Amino acid sequence: MNLALVYDRTNKLGGAERVLKALHEIYPKAPLYTAVYNPQKAGWTKGWDVRVSFLNRLPLARSTHELYPWLTPMAFESLDFSDFDIVISVTSADAKGILTKPSTLHVCYVLTPTRYLWSDRELYQKEIPRILRPLTKPIFSYLTNWDKIASQRPDFLVAISKAVQTRIKTYYNREADVIYPPVEVEAFGKRKEGTISVRDYFLVVSRLVPHKRLDLAIQAANALRLPLVIVGTGLQAGKLNRIAGPTVTFVGQLTDEKLVLYYQKCRALIFPQEEDFGLSVVEAQAAGKPVIAYNGGGATEIIRAGKTGIFFSQQKVESLVNALKGFRESAFDPTACKQNAKRFDKKRFINEFGGKIGELWKKHQDILK
Repeated sequence: MNLALVYDRTNKLGGAERVLKALHEIYPKAPLYTAVYNPQKAGWTKGWDVRVSFLNRLPLARSTHELYPWLTPMAFESLDFSDFDIVISVTSADAKGILTKPSTLHVCYVLTPTRYLWSDRELYQKEIPRILRPLTKPIFSYLTNWDKIASQRPDFLVAISKAVQTRIKTYYNREADVIYPPVEVEAFGKRKEGTISVRDYFLVVSRLVPHKRLDLAIQAANALRLPLVIVGTGLQAGKLNRIAGPTVTFVGQLTDEKLVLYYQKCRALIFPQEEDFGLSVVEAQAAGKPVIAYNGGGATEIIRAGKTGIFFSQQKVESLVNALKGFRESAFDPTACKQNAKRFDKKRFINEFGGKIGELWKKHQDILK
């Protein structure tokens, strides 16, 4: 049985890429198809069979794919999957729009319906300079229509959380099963030795993009003069640096080893966004740390309120400030946090996802009879 993997773009390491690594463990011979590929920034693909679209040859596409939003749909439609029995796409954007034969099973693991077109459209459009907004309207219209069509192409959809399952129903009018993504739980629980220059700090681990709402965490830390360490990189780095006070420290991208140390030394993780799932929430819990999270999205499926973390009710600075004022690290048992994280271990994902593909393949064969 020939099987292929498809992903939006392969030029970084984050939660989606960890999903791909787990899938590669299940299907080590499967090639990975992607719109753009930057091997220098995707060292985790060493030894993989990575196949790219025409987009990869365009100037700056490997590092700044955002320059070609109108071409990405065509890039995925140009890929040839005629030799495969099963294709698994992993996507928060365009990879679901690949074209396959009726005999080929296409299962899409949906990270979220495309955020900048649906749930966070207004938030992303505010980031576009006002003078350019009229020029981008036709592009947004085209991409939204294409995304709606593309969402109907997979034979089956699997969501990473109940929150995403609900969005799929809302925006795509389709049903989806739920399989939570994999986390290397044991790696975050093993004690790491080392020192960090900041003491008694709160932690944020995130890409620096609009919907993550890191501005809330920064402004709350400014108001209370609390040490805050932000791990991650992204398009909003300059903007967030400008609003950060003297107690806020940006450390950029870290190695996995260093990241574990930052989790283990923090007081708590701050999670201000309404997220699809919340990989960093599970990682913090696996390190034995509580989480202060906005009461929405995937975080509500992970945190046990009052036992492994607390929620704040509104995405407003005052709401987060009040939560931070009432937070007491001593109220949370590290063992309870670690135990909670075990529900999302990678071994569970491998067994569950592999079983689901087998089940859907049988169902697909029955449909074709």
